[in-house]
Amino acid sequence: MSKYSKRTGSHRGMQMVTLCISTSMVLVLLGLVVFSVLTSVNLSSWVKENLTVTVMLNEDVSVNDAKRLCRELYHRPYAKNIDYVSKEQALQEQTQAMGSDPSEFLGANPFVATLEMQMKSDYANRDSLRWIAKELRQMAAVADVAYQEDLMDNVNRNLSRINLILLVLALLLTFVSFSLISNTVRLSVYSRRFLIHTMKLVGASWGFIRRPFMRQGLLVGIIAALLAIAVLGGCVYGLYTYEPNILNFITWRELAITAVAVMLFGIVITAVCSWISVNKFLRMTAGELYKI
Repeated sequence: MSKYSKRTGSHRGMQMVTLCISTSMVLVLLGLVVFSVLTSVNLSSWVKENLTVTVMLNEDVSVNDAKRLCRELYHRPYAKNIDYVSKEQALQEQTQAMGSDPSEFLGANPFVATLEMQMKSDYANRDSLRWIAKELRQMAAVADVAYQEDLMDNVNRNLSRINLILLVLALLLTFVSFSLISNTVRLSVYSRRFLIHTMKLVGASWGFIRRPFMRQGLLVGIIAALLAIAVLGGCVYGLYTYEPNILNFITWRELAITAVAVMLFGIVITAVCSWISVNKFLRMTAGELYKI
């Protein structure tokens, strides 16, 4: 009897380990998708806010007037960052880029002072930029406004497609993960189907029979979620050591939401799967148990 008990306990222990590992692997994939969806929003904002709108100033605008205009524009809701580029600085940058000084054969500095403006992400779209450009052109110090409208449209279009693909992938993977974890839990419960039937025969209630399986499911969900969170944390740390600039669009908020989502998925999915699997065997008769 003692040997049988040890063998049974060892078998159940291996089942628990296998169930935890397989569940954690599924949760890692699910966590990666959740993390990708969250960071894609920050990535979208980061890309949009790095697109530049060039405000070209009139020839007679002084440095003080240009800086005064900068301070004025900083109070507008659409401005995130503004850099003043003087005529001399523009000439120096172009000379370095071209390898020759354009003023030498033109006889004068062909460049004008500009304001390089980065917009807030909510305003980095075609409609907003049109009325912003119209407003800027009405200012006395502004000669013209230039921005890459086609590039803005392409960026917004591509980011929308990426977000849609990630959302569809998240929904698909949620369904797949539920199916995989459900099958794994069902196999664990299947090995004890006759124990469930025996407990029914001695008059145990369904709630009493379900309770240990639900506890085991919750325990497996928590352990698997913690393992998945550890793996995801290691991946993020490795990514940070490889490319520190990734912190431009990854914050503790995304990491915390991902960890909470993985924990909730682990607990809810394993608990629901345990409930469904145990109920399935509780409804079966002895003859049906032998047939499966």
